[in-house]
Amino acid sequence: MMSGFVSALGPWHERPGTLSRSLADAVREAVVDGRLPPGARLPSERELARTLRLSRGTVVTALTLLRDDGWLHTRHGSGSAVRLPARLTERTTPWSQDRGGTGDAGLDLTLAVTAAPHDAYLAALTRAAARSAALLVDAGVATAGLPRLRELLADRCTRTGLPTRPEQILVTSGAQAALTLLLDCLHTDRRRPVAVESPTYPGALAVLRRRRTRLLPVPVSARHGWDTERLAHAAHTRGARLAYLIPDFQNPTGAHMTAATRTEIARLPLTVIADETMRDLDLRTPPGAEPHLAGPGVIQIGSASKTVWSGLRVGWIRAGADLVRQLRGNPLQAQLSPPPLEQLIACELLGDGPGFDEVLADRRARLRAQRDHLAAMLDGTGWTYTLPDGGLTLWLHLGTATRAADLVARAARRGLAVTPGPHFAPDRTTLAHHLRLPFTATPDVLTRAVDLLRECVVEPPEQ
Repeated sequence: MMSGFVSALGPWHERPGTLSRSLADAVREAVVDGRLPPGARLPSERELARTLRLSRGTVVTALTLLRDDGWLHTRHGSGSAVRLPARLTERTTPWSQDRGGTGDAGLDLTLAVTAAPHDAYLAALTRAAARSAALLVDAGVATAGLPRLRELLADRCTRTGLPTRPEQILVTSGAQAALTLLLDCLHTDRRRPVAVESPTYPGALAVLRRRRTRLLPVPVSARHGWDTERLAHAAHTRGARLAYLIPDFQNPTGAHMTAATRTEIARLPLTVIADETMRDLDLRTPPGAEPHLAGPGVIQIGSASKTVWSGLRVGWIRAGADLVRQLRGNPLQAQLSPPPLEQLIACELLGDGPGFDEVLADRRARLRAQRDHLAAMLDGTGWTYTLPDGGLTLWLHLGTATRAADLVARAARRGLAVTPGPHFAPDRTTLAHHLRLPFTATPDVLTRAVDLLRECVVEPPEQ
């Protein structure tokens, strides 16, 4: 035990600073890096002091630092065990977004992602492992998805107003995998363009560009919604037969499609891929009950990446049973299918396991508070936005005097990474005065980020 503990610390004594601080930092980093798993017991103070050739007082000081910071739990008569502090496990924000300060480590607000619901995920993982015996005696090859997971996803669609049978569900390794598989099947005539929102999710743009797809931008904003006339023009005049849309809390604008607009779009001569990844992130109180964007020509795709965790690579396609069978015949489907154990974890989180509604309610409450905090920090900047009813981001208009690319470059020099508007533009050049700010970070990080952006606005240009 002692040799393994010492090995996990690495060359800790070469660190600058006091021995007690260096030892505490080494233990903390060993936990973060996985060299010391949470729950691992530490040797006694006397044994540590003897093996590390330190005074007992130095060891006691190091352990006190860890205990006070939440990295160590001590129970009388049972010794001490390392752990992750509650401030890391009881939050929505990924630790990597704010583990650094300004400078080289910096603040990274380029990704709109959340941390896993720590305790609920670990409990689901434990239950999934306990139920995995039957999986291990099977082949483990790609299928349309575990039957139980397909049933759960079909039931979730049905309960929210979209009657669905399990055979209409195909499980994939995320929403981008679902989009890739659908494009391979539906976009066989490369001469025909695909209608997409402007701005839109850059991950989808990357998938479309990889196929050298010609894109027809359709403007969307949180204030004015979707330009249905432009979308109809794309279908009737420009030859588009396929569209990719995000009707619920659109990324990045936060726009939410009205029921009337959904009906209007469903009647167009288009096959619409409706990305519902953000649908559960409704921050209204209480959450609304808009219908799905649905119809004979509409295919829904979803993912657990935003509601649960990006590390859970489980997505799905909801389509007609005939199309699902056709997709199953594509050799690409096996490569875009998640491992069985991940699907079993998804079963535990999304339906079989207790408490997901509570997890989702907690996530919504935290995101709502962070959104409102970010909005309050932006007061007085002169930048404009429409407060979104859901999702993960604010879409800022910086005004015509400020180019997003210039502001982003200045912010990068101060240790803040943010994403300029053209990154979300189908043509890569428009939206030059826009900036996306996720509110997935903690309030203190959002405060620091806005303060840095304010400083960058008044920073004199480089000579």
